[in-house]
Amino acid sequence: MFQFRITLRGTKPLVWRRIQVLDDTLDKLHEHIQTAMGWTNSHLHHFFIQGQRYGDPELIKDDDEPSHTLDSTRTLLSAALPADGSPLSLEYEYDFGDGWMHDVLFEGSPPRQPGLVYPQCLEGEQACPPEDVGGIHGYADYLKAIADPSHPRHKELLNWRGPFNPTKFDARRTTHVMQEGMPDWRKMV
Repeated sequence: MFQFRITLRGTKPLVWRRIQVLDDTLDKLHEHIQTAMGWTNSHLHHFFIQGQRYGDPELIKDDDEPSHTLDSTRTLLSAALPADGSPLSLEYEYDFGDGWMHDVLFEGSPPRQPGLVYPQCLEGEQACPPEDVGGIHGYADYLKAIADPSHPRHKELLNWRGPFNPTKFDARRTTHVMQEGMPDWRKMV
């Protein structure tokens, strides 16, 4: 089992999650991060681990040069992380347009709890920003607009997304969503 603390860079107060997952591919870790953070897997992503880029070769193509991206759909966590369980920082970027950068700290491999189903979201804080809000700066503008009924974009943004509580987070609900998983887009095409 692997434990990670995922922090969305640039948020104040911090949007973060602590999750535990079983050994699987980096692509599966991507799905766990998506569901734990509240993203919808609507955009490209990649990981950087010790200077090496990992991504899905069907989605990330280096058209002008040979690919320097390792295959996240085949790379197991156990192959990419320290075998001795020592902490390691990695980066995860989601939505290259909005540029949501996440600091992912591998916190080690605690023992599995008998009778517990994995993955698990142990704790976290703050709601995830909505998709397509425009990155960190767009999110700050969005929060100002929805909090101020006199803001010129208040009504437009409420109609776009509906009510939004930036402080709302429920680890139990997040665990449930993580365990449900995401649809396999490859089977939907």
